Amino acid sequence: MSGNGVVKKVSDAATKAGKAIDWDGLAKMLVSDEARKEFANLRRTFEDVNHQLQTKFSQEPQPIDWEYYKKGIGSKVVDMYKEAYESIEIPKYVDTVTPQYKPKFDALLVEMKEAEKASLKESEKIEKEIAEMKEMKKKISTMTADEYFAKHPELKQKFDDEIRNDYWGY
Repeated sequence: MSGNGVVKKVSDAATKAGKAIDWDGLAKMLVSDEARKEFANLRRTFEDVNHQLQTKFSQEPQPIDWEYYKKGIGSKVVDMYKEAYESIEIPKYVDTVTPQYKPKFDALLVEMKEAEKASLKESEKIEKEIAEMKEMKKKISTMTADEYFAKHPELKQKFDDEIRNDYWGY
């Protein structure tokens, strides 16, 4: 396989990868403006590289006009270069790295999915706490101690224990 054939395969793979990326879905997960800015830079860079692979590197090279060079340089030197050029064999790439790291990567994907689920649960919990705090903030000026302790019985128990044990905080 020629070097250009390898480039063509890489170009095709990059195109497929670009189509498989859910850019909008990934963008929705970003929280900060800085992260969005970096993500936009990443996407732009990816698209630039992909475009270069599709245009510049996917074209077949122009065949060498050996006759033209024979006229200008001489037959003997050109024949020597032609022979050397045609004897070049570009070795085929054999991927030995991917099989080694694929199980590790798959394990990390599983771990990431579990972390994502835990993060979503934690986010829900925090959102609920925020809603409770906002509600309490609205009611705090008119709330009685009994109403507060009804929502937080563990604090009522703590204060009752301190009073019972004659502990006044000093």
